[in-house]
Amino acid sequence: MTDAPTEPDAIAVRPATRDDAPTLIDFQHRMAEESEGLDLDREVLRQGVLGVFADASRGGYWVAEIAGRVVGCLLTTHEWSDWRAGTVVWVQSVYVVPEARRRGVYRRLYETLRREVEALPDLRGIRLYVDRTNTAAQSAYESLGMDGEHYRLYEWLKP
Repeated sequence: MTDAPTEPDAIAVRPATRDDAPTLIDFQHRMAEESEGLDLDREVLRQGVLGVFADASRGGYWVAEIAGRVVGCLLTTHEWSDWRAGTVVWVQSVYVVPEARRRGVYRRLYETLRREVEALPDLRGIRLYVDRTNTAAQSAYESLGMDGEHYRLYEWLKP
């Protein structure tokens, strides 16, 4: 599904291609630094981004463009829900370039994804996690009707 623009400064949404990988790698590096103060290893990040394109079962990236320039992205992964007998789509790795923020870029990405989830009967919903200090992102998600009250995320990650 592609969401084509109707005006010169409109936001177009499309599935990312491998050609978008350098931009996605840069966006993910910037996002980790901005949101969590992390300086990710670019080689590991490159392998991670390319790994999505190498194996579609890992997920897929969506990108948003304004005037043909990629200005935002998100990664979707899938989780089977036995409670819902269907798949929940997880949104990860959201990034919008600073100069395109507050222009509806994430909203367009989310609305495109939501339409896809609504149209496919085996998809049951959308989830995401956000760093608890990233209040700007939390406000954006809440403005779209997402609710952070139901679950609390716990994790263990190898160092």
